[in-house]
Amino acid sequence: MRYTSAAIESLVDELAKLPGIGRKTAQRLAMHILQEPKGEAEKLANAIIEMKEKVIRCSVCQNVTDRDADPCAICSSPVRDRTVICVVESPVDMLAFEKTGFYKGLFHVLHGVISPLDGIGPDDIKVRELLVRLGDGEHRQVREVVLALNPTVEGETTALYLSKLLKPLGMTVSKIARGIPVGAELEFVDEATLSRALEGRSAM
Repeated sequence: MRYTSAAIESLVDELAKLPGIGRKTAQRLAMHILQEPKGEAEKLANAIIEMKEKVIRCSVCQNVTDRDADPCAICSSPVRDRTVICVVESPVDMLAFEKTGFYKGLFHVLHGVISPLDGIGPDDIKVRELLVRLGDGEHRQVREVVLALNPTVEGETTALYLSKLLKPLGMTVSKIARGIPVGAELEFVDEATLSRALEGRSAM
């Protein structure tokens, strides 16, 4: 279905580019925005622009943070356990672990996994930043790195690659337990399952 308005079609096309948003959902969202007062539409537009202008990657863990709050709140917190770093694929995976309330250590966000078929290698994700971080004086107190990557072929490949790099550094390398179904996305796993997976992590 095509609208008689080029402006609506343009918005639908842009919304449909978002992950998980099909064209029908994009059409419903566009019509909802159209029916909202202009002020509400401006709030949405301004929030998107503000996010793009102000949000950066934390200089320590690579998680997202505001430009005026770098390092991020987790890296800066005096109460976090600095002897353990949990390595995750994306910021949404980090949020999933934070929601459990179980994990009290630090994080490192890779922003992807190794996927040769997609042309993504170690240099395309935040592996080098992790190695630099573990090698500096401030982080030599790290005793364990927990690999909490999605249980996919790409996630397992990345975990094995990281394990080989990290073990010579003299720290424990573990991975979360297999209470999580193969192929599942961590951001959609419930808090109780994630907590058990962390608690039952095993050495690699």
